[in-house]
Amino acid sequence: MAPYRSLADLPQLIPVFPLDGALLLPGGELPLQIFEPRYLNMVDDAMAGDRVIGMIQTRGGSRARPKLASVGCLGRITSYAETSDGRYLITLTGVCRFQTGEELDLRMPYRQVRAGYETFGDDLDREAEPEVSDEARARFATALKTYLNRRELDIDWETASVAPIEALVNSLCMGLPFEPAEKQAFLEAPDLEGRFAALTTLLEIDASEPDDERPNLQ
Repeated sequence: MAPYRSLADLPQLIPVFPLDGALLLPGGELPLQIFEPRYLNMVDDAMAGDRVIGMIQTRGGSRARPKLASVGCLGRITSYAETSDGRYLITLTGVCRFQTGEELDLRMPYRQVRAGYETFGDDLDREAEPEVSDEARARFATALKTYLNRRELDIDWETASVAPIEALVNSLCMGLPFEPAEKQAFLEAPDLEGRFAALTTLLEIDASEPDDERPNLQ
């Protein structure tokens, strides 16, 4: 059961985990392996409190302390395990996106910000399946198959064909090897329909590029 029913229930001060290329979306699940001492500390504190962490990408700045992206996603720790060598294996389930507000200097080893959720109220109400036309689904499927074939990737097509559109789109946006800026665009899309359109467009752009112009992702 979802722990939050309204924006007012969400914590205003949250720890953040800056990690470029890692995307968490509302309703999505992101497995993480935590090993840096400051982030082990962060997880310890989260587990003792609200069990929440804000996943966020960066946008330049110094290597030691990069600037934070303007939008991240609050995740709740829904799975936790500790390895024999002291690492944490956790899963974050996306709750709601947030606008990055003031960063607080609380003398903690990890970073914390004030989160603003007002723009993303619909993230807590995702029960209605969006309407996607048969034409849009066919266009998407064609672009996805081309993308996967060119990268010698595969998915379980039987499962994908019956999966709710939100689960399918979110899992592909989070899991496929898109650039950090492209993943940020998925996060900042106004709604699931916008994310679906952005994903389809990026897949089609990739399909239109000659093989010798594609970046080497290995």
